[in-house]
Amino acid sequence: MKRLISALLALLLCLGAGAAAEGGIWSMLFGSRPRVVGKDVALADVTEFYYTYASSTFPPEYQRYRFFVEDGGFFFEHETREGERFPLTEEDATVSGRVELTEAEWARFLACVEGGTVQSREESLDSGDPGPWFYLYWNGDRGKLQQFRFASLDARGAFEALCEALREG
Repeated sequence: MKRLISALLALLLCLGAGAAAEGGIWSMLFGSRPRVVGKDVALADVTEFYYTYASSTFPPEYQRYRFFVEDGGFFFEHETREGERFPLTEEDATVSGRVELTEAEWARFLACVEGGTVQSREESLDSGDPGPWFYLYWNGDRGKLQQFRFASLDARGAFEALCEALREG
């Protein structure tokens, strides 16, 4: 009985050490809790955000927006793909661009994601769901918690309005 208890304890210690980089044994056993942007994830740590919508309906649709930090600057990229076939590829890009953001524009972006949550990714390849899918990256995320949900429909609407305004230039 002592050997069994010792073996279980050793196993838990090994699992705990291996999971320490990902939030510890409790995180591994019970899943990672969502993190709130602006509370658990500092706004100053946000480095990248993706919005992607892709539908195979006829005609197929594809839209991607990306906010990111690069060399100390703030940027917005967008790409629209249009065509008569699916899947649409980079060759089908009809509108694209890159804009350097002012600090005020970056602050507007952060206001849209503040209060939203990030959690472990859920793959939805089999569902045929066109999205949109939202992914947020930040300093210290360790590549595990990126799937984003806006705090409200109003926040998502403000985000989409900001993207359209930046896209139209």
